[in-house]
Amino acid sequence: MINEEKVILMTKMQAYEDGEGKRHVAIASYFRSDYLGFQVLKAVISVTIALIIIYAAYILYDLESFMKNLYQMDLVEYIKNLAKNYLIIMGAYALLTYAVYAFRYAKAKKSLKAYYGNLKKLNALYNREA
Repeated sequence: MINEEKVILMTKMQAYEDGEGKRHVAIASYFRSDYLGFQVLKAVISVTIALIIIYAAYILYDLESFMKNLYQMDLVEYIKNLAKNYLIIMGAYALLTYAVYAFRYAKAKKSLKAYYGNLKKLNALYNREA
């Protein structure tokens, strides 16, 4: 005879495995510090590339004016200002990335804990029948 409680539980678990479960298992396979460090590193590299592209486009847009002012400006001060702006943007983006991925990691761990609880419940239902 079909046990409705087992069928409902197995359906719920299968839906989780097919949906968010794959992503949550992949996230939870890392230690928290490794996962967050890897995600922040990816974000830092991506933002660095994006900022280089944006700055190059800005320079190329007004290249004539930039070349005229190049010999008149204090290059050391200009590079310090550029580095300061880069570090501010990078720091803000790294903090935001850390917060977002820490939340995702915690959510995945909590969700997997519930999933494993459902597995134990299903195992208990099978053991009760036997």
